[in-house]
Amino acid sequence: MSAPVLAPRRERLTGVVTGAGTGIGRACLEVLVDHGARVDAWDRSDEALADLAGREEVAPRTVDVTDAAVVGSAASAALKHWGRIDFVINCAGAFLVGPLADVSAASVRALFEVNVLGTTVVTQALLPALKSSRGSIVNVASSVALKPTASNAHYAASKAAVAHLTRCWALELGPEGVRVNSVAPGPTPTAIYRTAGMSAEQESTLLRERAEAIPLRRVGDPVDTARWIARFALEDDWTTGVVLPVDGGMAL
Repeated sequence: MSAPVLAPRRERLTGVVTGAGTGIGRACLEVLVDHGARVDAWDRSDEALADLAGREEVAPRTVDVTDAAVVGSAASAALKHWGRIDFVINCAGAFLVGPLADVSAASVRALFEVNVLGTTVVTQALLPALKSSRGSIVNVASSVALKPTASNAHYAASKAAVAHLTRCWALELGPEGVRVNSVAPGPTPTAIYRTAGMSAEQESTLLRERAEAIPLRRVGDPVDTARWIARFALEDDWTTGVVLPVDGGMAL
């Protein structure tokens, strides 16, 4: 199944993308802008956002999604800048690989603070604006949220939490017109592996092994996922509570 082609919208929608400096978040930003959206681009790295300065349709902000006070201030600034928020895309994420015997409590805590707490804090801060616009929330889970893994169980658990938050929030917010969906990407080359401390060789080995097990025999590209996210954010107003595998068949 190929990603849908988005139809032009009569209105120009505006929203927030976290993790917008690199990887899937950056691909989302570009696809959204290409389809007429305006984006408040959040990332914890000033450097990752530096090339966005001066773009009329993008407002970059340095935001640590685990800091509720910073997120609240950024949400207020985004709403003041654009006047409305129609979508939030929770792309900011952390990765952890290793067997149960080796992971530390601190590393697991930090992982869940970004992937679960960060997704929650950002969505809470933007929720009043999303209710007002009857908007869309799109969370980024993972294929390992749907398919067990022996090599990165805690990462899988954190993304399974994101997937189930998606379903629960869809039930909670549906009566107010807010749609909540998630994509579950397969392995995709992004900065998340190196940020987690993996070497280039370890990353290459992981991606090669995963590609060999995927029916389509390749890893993803960030834009593969971004196209589906844009569909949920901009075009589809009837779908909610979906966790969509975008993984070359890995979930099979």
